[in-house]
Amino acid sequence: MPKTRGQGIIFGLLMSYAMAYGMEVYNVAIKEGATLAAGGLSNMTNIVFWDALVEASYMGVFVFIVSNLYGNRFGAAFAAKHSDPEKDNPYFCQLLRQGATVAVMCPSMSLIASVLFNVCLAGAPVTQLPAIWVGTVLKNFPMAFFWNFFAAAPFTHWLFGKLFPNK
Repeated sequence: MPKTRGQGIIFGLLMSYAMAYGMEVYNVAIKEGATLAAGGLSNMTNIVFWDALVEASYMGVFVFIVSNLYGNRFGAAFAAKHSDPEKDNPYFCQLLRQGATVAVMCPSMSLIASVLFNVCLAGAPVTQLPAIWVGTVLKNFPMAFFWNFFAAAPFTHWLFGKLFPNK
């Protein structure tokens, strides 16, 4: 885990982009129709990875900003309220914080994505934003939760450990 402010920024950037890329692969695959054919996401083509990389390049910035403004703090506060690092297993405390952070970040990023992709770029009426946002949260939350727990967080911790080994 980060020990300095600089390490915290690097860890935050790694986690932000790991989450943004995974979520963009998922959303681009849906947008490009992979889920409509028999076999679902198994029909994805390699172009999805490139298109997701393009979108993640700027969505990662939004993730980093939102997580630093309030996402990480709210997640940490929830975990502190519902666990005790002195008594509870540290891994449980970490997982609770991750889950709480996803619970804050997913609706926040879904709102940003709804405004950006649906209202600004696709021209949906602003009056439809509440329905678009709720639909986006319902679509993205399961993926965000499992992607964070089983891919983004383990990858980020592994890479951070390689970049900043404990001495």
